Amino acid sequence: MAKYLFNSITLLYLLINLIGCSGIEKSNTVFFGGKIINPKTKFVVLYSNNLVIDTILLNERNKFLGIYKDLDEGLYHFMHGNENQYIYLEPKDSLMLRLNTWNFDESLVFAGKGAERNNILVDIFLEDESEKKLFYQFNNLKPKAYQTKINSHIQSRLKTFDNYKKNHPKETTAYFNVLKTALTYPMYARIERYPISHVYVSKTLDFPEIDSSFYAYRKDLDFNDNNALMYYTPYARYITNYLYNVTYALGHKPMMSKFSSDFTVDLLQTIDAKINLKDSKNAFLKRTVLDHFQRKSNCNIDQRSFDAFLKLSSNKKDKELVRNLLEDNKTLHKGHKIGGFTISDFTDRSISIKDFTHGKNTVLLFWSKEYISKSFINSRVPFLQRKYPSLNFAVIEIDGSSNSSSRIPNIDIKNQYYMNSKLLKNNFLTSAMHRTILVNKKGVVENGYAAISSQNIYKQLKELSEIN
Repeated sequence: MAKYLFNSITLLYLLINLIGCSGIEKSNTVFFGGKIINPKTKFVVLYSNNLVIDTILLNERNKFLGIYKDLDEGLYHFMHGNENQYIYLEPKDSLMLRLNTWNFDESLVFAGKGAERNNILVDIFLEDESEKKLFYQFNNLKPKAYQTKINSHIQSRLKTFDNYKKNHPKETTAYFNVLKTALTYPMYARIERYPISHVYVSKTLDFPEIDSSFYAYRKDLDFNDNNALMYYTPYARYITNYLYNVTYALGHKPMMSKFSSDFTVDLLQTIDAKINLKDSKNAFLKRTVLDHFQRKSNCNIDQRSFDAFLKLSSNKKDKELVRNLLEDNKTLHKGHKIGGFTISDFTDRSISIKDFTHGKNTVLLFWSKEYISKSFINSRVPFLQRKYPSLNFAVIEIDGSSNSSSRIPNIDIKNQYYMNSKLLKNNFLTSAMHRTILVNKKGVVENGYAAISSQNIYKQLKELSEIN
């Protein structure tokens, strides 16, 4: 308690100090700022859904302050380094945070106007994280026993919601909707995930028999009334698990490493039937067809799935992206020689890709910040380098530059490069989607469309490392 009291006093002092020096008339202005202990970068990025609202620089004391005159009420999230967290902002808020990057979420505390509603969201997130192992163990239970356990937790969380609502009657309906989602949707997501999780944990071949009462809560949910929640993790995870579960219920057997063509097509049609909101529907359609392709981590195209996507999606940009990916996939298959282009290091020295791969089993990861984050690359590549130390890794930004902002933290600069895809005679990167190409010591492609996000990448890299 003393720690939180100290943090609150410190933040309130920071709030007065920062806002007092701004000279801004408050009116409906929103202030968002704070202090970062042990900062990873010199800035904090504020997002609305997947759009950047502002990049806020830290000062010499590692404090920051963003001032916004016309910010709509709703969910936002901020990112610092490789980590992020959600916040709920309203007009006239003065929300200050304090966090230590060595213990990002656990150290995060808010003060100022809007603090209570955000502190409880963080508390819920931390509780959910701490209960993951417990709920994983529950997956070994039979359906009735599992239902009893999960319903007890749901009732406890609904009680938390009722108490907060009673003690904070001036909060908006929109915020209460977010709070209830934060509390209950992780539980509902686990229920939807239970059938396939039970198969994994109990090592059975078939789904458990479940009666309709198991999903009784569904009748009270309407996920077609709030497009804004699509990017909120508890909400999006529930919808995803629900869509997969409904598709499995059409008669598909459990699938472990990859999805069949029939399953993917049925899932796309389930999305089309169940999601009415245009933007949400298009987002789920796109993510499904791309995720299922990348999960395989090879060049094999499931044409039926892509045809179904192109028929069901109404987003022209997404359809163009997929068509470009299909064209890209026609080049650099297993057995092809790699060559005909150069990559540049961060001293602007150009290197022939033929020379770069000569005599070394090589992993070429082409990436664009539009479709994959630095934080994801940073979370995967160092691990893969440690696991397969004999492989020659190159992380290559598509249409990048030697600008220091393009560098990815915690990956040796000697493994980072950039290239100009427009100079390629046969452009295999028109979609700008991340693409990993595995090349043997003789410069011959072993896999033309691997994916570092796939579980199959481990076997593929092991096989590459063993080539003499």
